[in-house]
Amino acid sequence: MEKVLMKGNEAIAEAAIQAGCKYFFGYPITPQNEIPAYMAKKLPKIDGGVFLQAESEVSAINMVYGAAGAGARVMTSSSSPGISLKQEGISYIAGAALPCVIVNIVRGGPGLGGIQPAQSDYFQSVKGGGHGDYHLIVYAPSTLQEMVSLTMEAFDIADLYRNPVMVLGDGMLGQMMEPVSFEKPPARELPEKDWSTTGCDGSRKPNVINSLYIDPEELEIEVNKTYKKYEVIKENETRYETYNCEDADIIVAAYGTTARIVKSVIDMAKEKGVKVGLIRPITIWPFPYAPVEAYADKDHVKAFLTVEMSMGQMVEDIRLGVKNKKPVHFYGRTGGMVPTPDDILSEILKIVEEA
Repeated sequence: MEKVLMKGNEAIAEAAIQAGCKYFFGYPITPQNEIPAYMAKKLPKIDGGVFLQAESEVSAINMVYGAAGAGARVMTSSSSPGISLKQEGISYIAGAALPCVIVNIVRGGPGLGGIQPAQSDYFQSVKGGGHGDYHLIVYAPSTLQEMVSLTMEAFDIADLYRNPVMVLGDGMLGQMMEPVSFEKPPARELPEKDWSTTGCDGSRKPNVINSLYIDPEELEIEVNKTYKKYEVIKENETRYETYNCEDADIIVAAYGTTARIVKSVIDMAKEKGVKVGLIRPITIWPFPYAPVEAYADKDHVKAFLTVEMSMGQMVEDIRLGVKNKKPVHFYGRTGGMVPTPDDILSEILKIVEEA
């Protein structure tokens, strides 16, 4: 298939359109502004397509709620503080079991922070940034081609499980350019949206979309039903990549931008006689705990190192996977600083020296 040189944010927007997204509601914030700009240019030219710049992030996510409730393929995008503002609406959407796609191109925080790339929204994305018991399915692409394929797949996964899906990138992935193609993912058998509020003209019982349950027993039943759905998602949708782990002494865990940096470190370490492998979660919820534990059980693996553009968030999940079977080390940069290959190699050599 023909490849096109595109900026990451624009590639996400085009992937969404090719996946059938006709509705986009958002509000500008750096470093994701190319997504709404692309949607503003392209969606009005598509039959039925709607782009609307809301008056705020809160309004945008509630417009997503409305469109998703009507059964439309709908997306919003933002960056860290903007996603924070959307959290109440995201909780409502999860509570109402509505499918939609949310893109977060992360910048440094907390607060307004800075516009440089960061991974410090991990907790907000995978631990439930809003109120109540819920999860988003969260994809963490590491290349622009993966941003395209996972964005396309996100719409199917959202429809399949009636659950919001987040595509989590960062400023570096959003702003860099790479050649991408727009091959659609294998077709999935998706359920009819017979639950949506499309009007019934008295021909059937009206559909009601709601996340309010005054009766505590009724709410508990709904939450338990949602968590049974999450077990199915964990079983079927957990995704990860391993690289050079077969005989690795040190396993580095990283996702997104840091994972692609680690791949170059592996060759640098090899030149110094150190065997390093990478485990890269592609879904950070559900998290691939089982393969992490499987490597912790291997005799040749001496230690794990988690590398993040944060003060250490995913490292907690790596520790849960390792279950104290091997030492888990952490190296992170924050504030928008990106770890260099030399930084990471230096940490690996320190671990080898101390072992």
